[in-house]
This record gives sequence, C-alpha cells and structure tokens, in this order.
Amino acid sequence: MDAPAGGSSASAGGSAAAGLPTADFYGFEALLSAAEQAKLAELRDFLAREVAPYATQWWNDAEFPAHILPKLAALELSAPAQRGYSHLFAGLVIAEMTRVDTSLATFFLVHHDLFVESLYGFGSEDQKARLLADAAALRTTGAFALTEPDHGSDVAGGMETTARRVADDAGDYWVLNGAKRWIGNGTFCDYMLVWARDEADGAVRGFILDAALPGVRRSRIENKIALRTVQNADIEFTDVRVAEADRFAGINSFEDTNELLRGSRIMVAWQGVGQQLAAFDVARQYAVEREQFGRPLAKFQLVQQQLVAMLGNAVASMGMMVRLAQLQADGAADMPQVALAKSYVSARMRETVAMGRSLLGGNGIVTDYRMAKIFADAEAIYTYEGSYEINTLIVGRAVTGVSAIV
Repeated sequence: MDAPAGGSSASAGGSAAAGLPTADFYGFEALLSAAEQAKLAELRDFLAREVAPYATQWWNDAEFPAHILPKLAALELSAPAQRGYSHLFAGLVIAEMTRVDTSLATFFLVHHDLFVESLYGFGSEDQKARLLADAAALRTTGAFALTEPDHGSDVAGGMETTARRVADDAGDYWVLNGAKRWIGNGTFCDYMLVWARDEADGAVRGFILDAALPGVRRSRIENKIALRTVQNADIEFTDVRVAEADRFAGINSFEDTNELLRGSRIMVAWQGVGQQLAAFDVARQYAVEREQFGRPLAKFQLVQQQLVAMLGNAVASMGMMVRLAQLQADGAADMPQVALAKSYVSARMRETVAMGRSLLGGNGIVTDYRMAKIFADAEAIYTYEGSYEINTLIVGRAVTGVSAIV
C-alpha cells in the first residue's frame, strides 16, 4: 500500500510520482482503523529513514544489519495480532517491509511470525516466562528449523532429524541428531525451534534449542542470488542435549504445526504483494523520469500498457489477500484457500517483476536501480513456504477430491 497521494512513501522515491494515484488503486488501506493507519505511517517513516537508503548495499554485501534491530523493536510491531491489531494490518506490515527490503521482511517474518508466535501458541507457561519478553523485544532472536537437506515439501513424512529421550543421572533430556537447511536467521539466532522425529514412536516433536549448545554446528549458505541479506544456514546436530523443559509441550505431531505454517504462508503471500508494489514504484518513477527519443518513457503506449498490467496484478493480489485477512478474522481461512493465495499471488508477482525489469532495460539488471534486487528476491518468494507447484496441487486436491502429490 502507499502513503496518501502526494505524501511520502518509503519506496516511491523522488518527486516524479508526487500527486499521482497510489498503487493502492482501490483504497484497501482505508479498511484499517485510524490507529492502524497511523502505525503503518510510522513504519513507513522508519523504513524510509533507516532501511531504504542502505538496503541495496546490505544486499550487495550479503550482510545483515543487526544494528537496526533495537530501532525496529521500538516500533512495537512484534506479532501484531497478539497486540490487538487486525490480520489485515499484520499482512500490510509484511507487505510494506517487503516493498522496501524483502530480506528485512523475511527476518521479521521468521522471527515474529514463526518463532514468537510459536511461543505464544505452543509454549508452556514456564517457556513463555523465560523467553517471550526478550524475543518480542528483539533482545534475542529466533529461527525456525524445519527444512532439511533432502526434504523440503515432503519434510512431514521424510524428516530425518531424530530425537531420543533419555532419563539418567544427568536428568531428563533429549538427544538430537540430524541436519537442517535453508534456516533463515540461522547463523546468528540465539534460539531455534527444531523439529525432529521421536525415535520411540515416530511422532514429530518441537524443541526450543539454545543455539550455543554443544554439538550445534552452523554455516552460512553462500552464493545466493536472492535474499542475500538474509543469513540462511546449514545446521548440523550431533548428540545435542536438550532438556525436557525445552520441549514444546503443545506439539505432539506434525499436524500441530499446521496453524503456524498456514499463518506464515499467508505472510509470504503478503510478501508477494509487497514485491509487486516495489516493482511498480520503481518502474513508474523510472518511466516518468527517463527520456528516450526526446520524450519520457511514460509517453510510449507500450510502457503505459506494462505499468497498467503491473498495477492490475498488484491490485488483484491485494484484493485476494484482503479477503483472506477477513477470513482469518472469522477463523475460517483453511489451507486450500491459503495455498491458492500463495500460488496465485506469487505467479502474478513473477509476471509483475519481470515486466518491471524489462521496462528498465539494461538498467534493470544492476542493483543501482533497485529493480534487479526486486527481480531476484521474487524467486525466493515464489519457492519458499510451499513452492508454486505444491500450493497449486493442494488447491487441486481440494477442488477435485483427488491428490496428485502422493
């Protein structure tokens, strides 16, 4: 969504678009309460001041800006629904962060929508008392360790990381062995939520693991072409001892994680909206400022057609996500509906960023003009939290009654 026409936006950039209609062409943001609109404006100001001028360099250098976390925490946006904000507002927070820097939005999503929300939803009273306040205030950071080197979409049935319960003179604890891959925040997090299969009964269990425990080995995944600022990790566990007190008491099977995964999938779909807003912002500014053949690009019919197509994709995606937020508020958003949103929005996002990159010509392949970064980051969103194909097949199963997955 945009700031009001003529106002400042963290991602619009420059004065060329001042006074023009915003990318929120149908005014979805007006559905927020006045307090939520004011808080979103506060977030935009923070992003414009603390993130937008530096995000491209962080991405180029593949460095995470840990120094801004206290300022981000001061916005008090951790787990918005837990603070009484609407689901629509929570989604727009992720979209607006993504619009300025997809990597920062991904950090926020992993930490708050997976780690912190897990503590709220599944943590014992003791675990909440020990961990929740620091995590919500970003004094500590968290990761969500589910995906494995050989298991992504099939991790529910193929999980190889194991947990064995032991009760001896050393106490009541679990011994974890295995490996995880693509763990966001994994290189620097203080804690991670680790999912492992119980050797005794085969059930999937969750553990709050102190990342500094002996036997935990972390290494950064190098050479990424997307989300370069995000520190994804390969993690190995060798006879790691985790106290029974740090097992998630509320997790007894993989099915218990569905609520978390459904929520995070919704937020990644909102990232798809944010990517399209970013692409439209950059492409429109470029079109009205860049001159070719003695006139602005925006005066060429094919350029206007591309901008309108990009806007149409963004507005259609926002409309779907706004309705999904309403279903969330009613407790009626099921996984096939979420999967349709993730697959549809990510497909429209891919089209939108491709048009934006094309519109910038040669300048669209260098990060100096932002579009190359937007274009590359879109590939990660298209793939994670269920790839486009897997989400499509989830919907296909729902509408036909026949599974094409297994």
